[in-house]
Amino acid sequence: MPLGVVLHGWVVPAMGDSVGLRLPGSVIAVYHAAELSPLTLGGLLIATLGALLPDGWAARARTATALRTE
Repeated sequence: MPLGVVLHGWVVPAMGDSVGLRLPGSVIAVYHAAELSPLTLGGLLIATLGALLPDGWAARARTATALRTE
């Protein structure tokens, strides 16, 4: 996510410059630190919850069966 924010801050002004536009700061700085932390925590929570079902199945399954399904 931090890489995406950095790339956004670099690519969007470059795109504006390529067509001769100077984009205002409100277009470039769309996220603030106070907004990024809940988004980061929400992403981690979604990833963790999404991994619990396959993880639980693999823990109960026999090793050969789990490896064959990959």
